[in-house]
Amino acid sequence: MRILIVEDEVTLNRTIVEGLQEFGYQADSSENFKDAEYYIGIRNYDLVLTDWMLPDGNGLDLINVIKQKSPRTSVVIISAKDDKESEIKALRMGASDYIRKPFDFDVLVARIEAKLRFGGTNVIKIDELIIDPDEEKIVYRGQEVELKGKPFEVLTHLARHSDQIVSKEQLLDAIWEEPELVTPNVIEVAINQIRQKMDKPLNISTIETVRRRGYRFCFPKKA
Repeated sequence: MRILIVEDEVTLNRTIVEGLQEFGYQADSSENFKDAEYYIGIRNYDLVLTDWMLPDGNGLDLINVIKQKSPRTSVVIISAKDDKESEIKALRMGASDYIRKPFDFDVLVARIEAKLRFGGTNVIKIDELIIDPDEEKIVYRGQEVELKGKPFEVLTHLARHSDQIVSKEQLLDAIWEEPELVTPNVIEVAINQIRQKMDKPLNISTIETVRRRGYRFCFPKKA
């Protein structure tokens, strides 16, 4: 699962990122509104953890950006504001949770886990196809599909952007932690595995190649 941390206190930002990575999460970090907006525009996040006060904006405005791009992404506000009115305002603006500073890191992780576990936001259902990113599981007409790792992540990303053409560069940036260290042909390998392990056995077509532009999720569509 991928989480974006938006916090202008550099030490706190680094502590949260490193701590979440130890728990197995993919964590990106930003120290301001502008960079956070950029990341949200190019990647899918299961959860965004953002400070209320940022040097060039605030976390409440960021909620609107997130919900417009990915309505199912959970947003958790962290803030030094300890009054009831601020918490109510954040929740009414669309935050999934509100955590006051200073906070215990173990409690923070537990609350993040709860939001991801009970948020009901990650499962993708299209016709008779079910993709569950939390369990890394695909089910089609009651039959489980053996597709794991990067091919699973590529399929999931394309399914979440089913109305868009996604370029190789966008897929690399969204899925690989260090996209500059891999070559674009890894995308072709992942797409081929999707077609060989899933599309052919099930007699369906999920990924369409758009010449010179990238790929598009095209299910439901008979092969």
